[in-house]
Parts: sequence; structure tokens; C-alpha cells
Amino acid sequence: MTRYMDDYLKAAQAQLAAVTNTQRAAMDRAADWVHETLMKDRFLYAFGSGHSHALAEEVFYRAGGLARVIPILDENLMVHINATASTEWERKEGYAKQVLTRYSMSAGDLLFIISNSGRNAVPMEMALEAKARGARVIAISSVEYVAQVTSRHSSGKKLTDIADLVIDNCGPVGDAVVSIEGLPQRIGPTSTISSAFILHGILVEAAARIVAVGGKPEVWGSANSDSTNNDAIMARYKGKIPHL
Repeated sequence: MTRYMDDYLKAAQAQLAAVTNTQRAAMDRAADWVHETLMKDRFLYAFGSGHSHALAEEVFYRAGGLARVIPILDENLMVHINATASTEWERKEGYAKQVLTRYSMSAGDLLFIISNSGRNAVPMEMALEAKARGARVIAISSVEYVAQVTSRHSSGKKLTDIADLVIDNCGPVGDAVVSIEGLPQRIGPTSTISSAFILHGILVEAAARIVAVGGKPEVWGSANSDSTNNDAIMARYKGKIPHL
């Protein structure tokens, strides 16, 4: 392994260690909320804009993932059509409410919002809109990053000011972690790694708590396996979960 690849590995490992050492109580609380949500037959939602939208998709229709997960997806907020435009869209006030009209989120549901800086209008207003509907909101952000940037919303608030629970992905300002001699910018972002660990860690723990009280959480099997319960899950949720 080269020196810089090793630097990236060590930084990622240190970040995951920081999450497990400092965010365990918050993740346990989140697992309790997921447990409560699923035991009441309510839904888990996940949202992110820009590259964070990949994390909303990461927990949707995922082999080894829980079935009752709904990603909030909007092409204007993704990078695959027009990356620079997506940056502008995530700063537009009022757009979160427009996006959420396509989803049936209501009281008893739970929304994860992933936003590394927590400063843009759409993630912050998505939290407001979800809470207005009676849903709980969990933010996954870099607390250090949030603390060092200003809000891009007219209220002056950030996502972490609105969420019911904040989980720190323990990433640095700017996300990248590796310095290379002769390159002025750092390279090697880690927020996707630590945020995915947080999300899956919470869902794994919640599933275990459901089993412990006699429940049977629905879990997607690999679509490339010959023996899964996917057909039964699909029959139950097709038409109820968007994007299936």
C-alpha cells in the first residue's frame, strides 16, 4: 500500500473510531426511535442533497437493509444531471416543501437527513417540514464543519438547530483528509464512509431490539441470491413505498 493510500485508511479508521467512541449514546437513542417507528408500522425516510443523496439510496432496497425505508429523491438535488445546478437548488428556500409534496410522510414516521455542513436551505427546511407533519428528525452532520460555517438560510438557522437529534460523523471541515506534497488542496473525503456506518449501525441495532421483543423486521435479501423473501416484501409494499 502506498503512503497516501495508507494515510487515507488511517484517517478513515480514526474517524470511525471517533464515531463509536463519542456518538454511541446518540446512536442508541436513534436505534430506540427506529425501533419504536417500525413497531408502530410507520416508515423510515432518508434525505440528502448533492453527494449526500447517495446515503439516502444506500439504505433503500438494499441487500441486508430494512424494507420499510423510503428515500426522498429529487433529480434537481442530485449530481448526475447537472452537478453545478444541484448546488444552487439545495440553497433555494421553499424547495424542500415542494419536494416533500410527493411523499406521504406523517406523524409517527422518522426522517434521517444527511448534510455534512448543515448550512443549506433545503436540508434545513426539510427538517422543518417533516416536524410540521409530526415526524421525528435525525441529522447526520459534521459538527465541526457546521460550527465553522454560516447558514445559507434567511433565518440564520442550520440543520442542527432544527433536528430532534444530531449525530456527528466526526469529519473535518471540508471533508477531505489527506495532504499530498505539492498539492494545495486536501484530497480523500470520508463523510460517506462514516455516515453510512452511522446509518447502518443504527438500523442493525434497531433490528436486534425488535427481535428481542418478539418482532420480525423485514430485511431485503440480495436480488442475486436464489433464496430470499423479497417477493413477499415487494408484494406488500409496491405502491406504498415510492421508487420500488
